[in-house]
Amino acid sequence: MKISGFTIARNVIKYDYPIVEAITSILPICDEVIVAVGKSEDDTLGLIKSINSPKIKIIETIWDETLRKGGKVLAVETDKAFAAVAKDSDWAFYIQGDEVIHEKYLPTIKQSLEKYKDDKTVEGLLFNYKHFYGSYDYIGDSRRWYRREIRVIKNDKNISSYLDAQGFRKNGEKLKVKHIDASVYHYGWVKPPEAQQAKQQTFNKLWHDDEWMKKNVPDVSEFDYSQTDSVALFNGTHPKVMQERVNKMNWKFTFDPTQKKLSLKVKFLMFIEKQTGWKIGEHKNYKIV
Repeated sequence: MKISGFTIARNVIKYDYPIVEAITSILPICDEVIVAVGKSEDDTLGLIKSINSPKIKIIETIWDETLRKGGKVLAVETDKAFAAVAKDSDWAFYIQGDEVIHEKYLPTIKQSLEKYKDDKTVEGLLFNYKHFYGSYDYIGDSRRWYRREIRVIKNDKNISSYLDAQGFRKNGEKLKVKHIDASVYHYGWVKPPEAQQAKQQTFNKLWHDDEWMKKNVPDVSEFDYSQTDSVALFNGTHPKVMQERVNKMNWKFTFDPTQKKLSLKVKFLMFIEKQTGWKIGEHKNYKIV
């Protein structure tokens, strides 16, 4: 069995992405990792090269910033990375620049890849998500956070990145996937407030026009993390590759988890989900088989 990893990277130093940790977290089970490095305003290319692993293969790209609607450019760049995956690979493991896999899940992932390698009814693997918010001590627990997404796909070039690269589809159809007991640790909402605000001001341009930006993204120097609706304390451990970054955290964020800025309707829907596991109205870009 051969496994390829793939990801995209641009301006990751400027916006404080844990891309090195993301790539390093999947390296143990990958035979190669394709990194599509977009032309950057910082030394993203040098940072990727500094990982210094023979498994890493870099392709240099230029982002088409005219593709502003719906984050389409992210899917285009992701497809470039996927296209460079070795033809003889059985699986392709996608990781975004702010996502990290805890080492405790690697055996489960490897076993699932072995189990479903020759099963033609399975086109991908579905992962759970933990969305960290504000600091490494809190996770977002309201309905606005997505619970699951596809992160491993069969090496089938009929599969392509969907919308803003959150998931995948095959010839426009939802993938048939197996849900596995493994989580992606998403750190996109944990970074210095000034870096988070800079990210909001730049990356929202990939989804929206200038008029929307003026109305919805304040022109301030730091992101206001207190605007969240609901968080919970995280009582687990972070991936080992993230520990140095966690230790270096140099800003403060505190939030009372008992304070929920939620409507009665949302509270009721969250209660139903907690009791039954059913997330009413959940968007599912996949078919569990």
